[in-house]
Amino acid sequence: MGIDHRHHHVKRSGRTVPRSNNVYLGLLAKLYKFLARRVAGNNRFNAVIAKRLCMSNINRPPMSIRQLMKLTIGKRDKIAVIVGTVTDDSRIFNIPALKVCALRFTEAARTRIVKNE
Repeated sequence: MGIDHRHHHVKRSGRTVPRSNNVYLGLLAKLYKFLARRVAGNNRFNAVIAKRLCMSNINRPPMSIRQLMKLTIGKRDKIAVIVGTVTDDSRIFNIPALKVCALRFTEAARTRIVKNE
């Protein structure tokens, strides 16, 4: 083994663990990192979730119910996975039944989604 003189002081960029002290967020990140490494088949999904769990709050912007409805047109039988917060949109009166998994929901968004199940 020799020393790589050209790339000797190159630092790896990007976070590998979440900066938060939240134990559950750390466990989720650890779980999805393991699944991305070990599970045969759909590793890309697990890798993306693991990467996004380690992002800062700025890079995990909230998603409104309106955007969620727009992205799930024709995919109502599937579960939407959001690494971030789901917020309410008072401009929408009728929302369809949605299956959503997210890190956090605002109280108004949670009541509207649960009410329309």
